[in-house]
Amino acid sequence: MKHAVARLREERLASLACLGKPFVPRGSHAPRCPDCRVLFSHCLCALCPQVTTRAGMCLIMGDMEPLKPSNTGWLIADVVPDTAAFGWSRTQVDPALLTLLADPQWAPYLVFPGEYAAPERVVTEVPALPGKRPLFVLLDATWSEARKMFRKSPYLDHLPVLSLQPEQLSRYRLRRSTRAEHLCTSEVAALCLALGGEPHAAEVLETYLEVFSNHYLNSRQSVPPDLEDAAHQRLRALAGSAQFG
Repeated sequence: MKHAVARLREERLASLACLGKPFVPRGSHAPRCPDCRVLFSHCLCALCPQVTTRAGMCLIMGDMEPLKPSNTGWLIADVVPDTAAFGWSRTQVDPALLTLLADPQWAPYLVFPGEYAAPERVVTEVPALPGKRPLFVLLDATWSEARKMFRKSPYLDHLPVLSLQPEQLSRYRLRRSTRAEHLCTSEVAALCLALGGEPHAAEVLETYLEVFSNHYLNSRQSVPPDLEDAAHQRLRALAGSAQFG
């Protein structure tokens, strides 16, 4: 069964096709694996891990994000089974998103820099709440898009804002940001998992991002993937306590 980001991608592709605007990713026009979005020669589906987590992820995605092969929200959905994904619109909200946020099993946190929120909304820790599972709401978009989404999504205004304090700069190499401290979406998700008391899941996601980045960049340079580098070995070492499929 396809995960939430894959389903959202199919919906966006179908919508563009109806408008006569088929999506063509930038870069190589060689066929890509539909499941990992990398060229078939560098497919990493056999390395895709899954972990069992108490936490859930809710991705609210910018218009083009589900279509970008370099999008890392896809990696979160690969790894964390309870991942939901919704497209963002300024004028309307998916009722299923509102239902998810109101579900009593979840304790939702909107993950965003605290400097943009009222101080009384900002939290820096994820306490264990009886009968509740943390749900991390991530705005998966470019930085300028994410700021607009934060300002213009009134249905998120009641959520506490989880402000992360990363100890290292982003290692994401597939897209450039104007600020080096900006993290990609899967790096943010890994930090959330660690804060939520799930360090193993955080390490799996971090390592999977590194392996994905290696395959993606090597495919662009026509270099075979190094299946014995440190990242691949680390991902295999995690297989003893994670499920690979």
